[in-house]
Amino acid sequence: MSKETFVFTSSTLRSLRLQREKLEWEERQRAASRQWASQRYHPTARSLLSLPKPTRHLEYCRDPALHNALYTGDFPRIQSIFKDKITSNLIVETQVEELEWSADQGMWVLTAQKKHTSPLRITAARGYQECMKHLLLKGADVNAVIGGKAALHDSCANHHEECTRLLLRYGANANILSEEGLAPLHLCTTQETLPCAQLLLEYGALVNQKSRDGHASPLHVASRHGLEDHVKLYLCYGANIAHRNQEGETALNTACANADRPEKAGRYYQVVKQLLDGGANVQIAGRKNHTPLHNACSNCHIGIVELLLQHGAEVNISNCAGNTPMDCALQAVEDYLEEEREKVIIILLNHGAASINPKMLKFCASSPRSMEIILNSYDRVVSCDSWVGAVSTEMWQEHQMFYDSALFLVNQPRPLQHLARCAIRRHLGIRCHNGISQLKLPSALHEYLFLPLKGYLK
Repeated sequence: MSKETFVFTSSTLRSLRLQREKLEWEERQRAASRQWASQRYHPTARSLLSLPKPTRHLEYCRDPALHNALYTGDFPRIQSIFKDKITSNLIVETQVEELEWSADQGMWVLTAQKKHTSPLRITAARGYQECMKHLLLKGADVNAVIGGKAALHDSCANHHEECTRLLLRYGANANILSEEGLAPLHLCTTQETLPCAQLLLEYGALVNQKSRDGHASPLHVASRHGLEDHVKLYLCYGANIAHRNQEGETALNTACANADRPEKAGRYYQVVKQLLDGGANVQIAGRKNHTPLHNACSNCHIGIVELLLQHGAEVNISNCAGNTPMDCALQAVEDYLEEEREKVIIILLNHGAASINPKMLKFCASSPRSMEIILNSYDRVVSCDSWVGAVSTEMWQEHQMFYDSALFLVNQPRPLQHLARCAIRRHLGIRCHNGISQLKLPSALHEYLFLPLKGYLK
């Protein structure tokens, strides 16, 4: 049997107790030696502090029966096995098969990997509070980082509020870092983890603590996952709303970039609103020089686009590729055809977006509604060479009235009414969104100035 492997029979437990007694005897011997040396040489306090401290030899366990007791929360069996500090701090080792790329074989192969954890981590991750308390009372190290994480990381990540409370009461460090450089607050990534986040802050967690690699704050994490209650909590505790991660992105950039799923649109809208109300700068650009408006337009999030524009977002600013928010919206039209992309296009135009480059029309060729709005923003229909080839035969047949009308008007004069509309919109510029309504005109003309959809051009 390996010297690092223990099968937990009665003889094994007896051996562990004997080993503990031996370690205690050796510690008494070292203490006596230090006392004798102190009396003979009268060392200073500094020299005493520099004396090497006894180190505890880490013990590993691969016993499946013990693993099963921990993973199932078998409290009576855990009581019978973990009776002292040595057993309570064992390192639990398991072996799993993982796919890894083999350069020699040129294929993915199953490779055996050893995984390490601790009894306290296992029980904390599964919410076995009674088992945790027993281990802590028997001397389990509450701040031990085994297998890359401490028990507090596991209890928070798995939203076990009472386990988190228990660990903190037993002295767990609320700011302890995992091997990946993440604090427990960084692992509060679901709505259910809010009570854990609250507890961590109450016990001294740093609300602006940065992750080691990405320099992300807890506010970045909450914004990335659309956690409006977490954002509110962190702001109440003084989170730095202007902090930028390693890629230069603020929490506002992060929220707008990750609001790409329609079913979670409301959550991200509330996060962005809280950040803006808290004073977030809407103009700060992050990765690839994308502003929050670039990201919101790429995700077809009409609500966030409107919020950003209301707070002064620059509608014609370019990213590192030279693309404006309108360009980002057009490039993503095909991904969000069912999400009424034309609403994003019209609101950008109503806030003064510059005339769209005809070369960009190919991106919305398969979205007749978007195409209609753009072509009506011109005083004439430009050459169709850039987009006709991008329309599928099925799409053309389905919307033949629109496409035929667009082809018919290429380089042809538009009606005087349309030219007047273009002139008024051009004069109002960035004030179109509220200036049109203030004009003393019939409601039908107000609607006409907002480029309503008809299904054809004339």
